Amino acid sequence: MMCMNPEKCVLCDDEIEHPYLPMEEWKIDGHLCGKCYSKKLSEFYPGDHVRVDLSEK
Repeated sequence: MMCMNPEKCVLCDDEIEHPYLPMEEWKIDGHLCGKCYSKKLSEFYPGDHVRVDLSEK
């Protein structure tokens, strides 16, 4: 029986529930968690909208 290790985000090393692929221009190799993906989107495409709560808990 194979034991699958949970996938980790390449930026924050948290476990990933749903993997996101980084955009090519970000030059990141691997999957991102939703929080890091949203942070990268806001860096490359700034605006007033909030995609997810990026505040620290």
